[in-house]
Amino acid sequence: MQSKQSKFVPEVKNLLRGRSIKVPESIYKASGIIILGTRIKSLIFTTDVAVIKNSNANSVMAVYPFTPQLSITQAIMEVAQVPVFVGVGGGMTSGSRVINIALQAELLGAYGVVVNAPMKPDVIKEVAAVLDIPIIQTVISEYDEVEKKIEAGVSVLNVAGGAKTPELVRNMRERVGDEFPIIATGGNTDESIGATIAAGANAITYTPPTSSEIFKGVMKTYREKQEKEHGV
Repeated sequence: MQSKQSKFVPEVKNLLRGRSIKVPESIYKASGIIILGTRIKSLIFTTDVAVIKNSNANSVMAVYPFTPQLSITQAIMEVAQVPVFVGVGGGMTSGSRVINIALQAELLGAYGVVVNAPMKPDVIKEVAAVLDIPIIQTVISEYDEVEKKIEAGVSVLNVAGGAKTPELVRNMRERVGDEFPIIATGGNTDESIGATIAAGANAITYTPPTSSEIFKGVMKTYREKQEKEHGV
């Protein structure tokens, strides 16, 4: 007889879609964040539509290092079968342009918008005034004025502190309290993910391998198969 803590979960596999990207199981130890009625624990950090289509993550963190473009947002939204959180600027892109991009992202179906660390509280307040979806603020250091940004309208923090992420999450948790939603990068190991969750993260972003990296492995397998068939 199985205990309640170790329930067996049946899995139905698909032959042609077996080469999918699965986020680490350790992510699901996080509490999750309920956004628009959906509980989210894992976010895949990519804008690659092929990766998005072939991933089991709860949601997509679609942030990229270029000026936000609605054509990119629309392409991702058309492919994704899970909630999408869209980057709308905050660094080079600011002011009324951010407000317009954020509103368009909401109208396209985004579950939330992600603003970069440099965005000022007054701009956040203007964005919050026109949106009905959450504003997610990226935090990169303990020097960020997160209290003022939360007061201006930020609903979720997105902590990205590299190797120091657990430490930064702990700092944010002490400052915003136990109940404020925090997303954080978790790294690629169960140990780093566990440390980030233990520090106070409610959900984890996972950076998947690129399509080229996956293809490299596939091509290696094909070559080895052909060599074996020819006795090489």
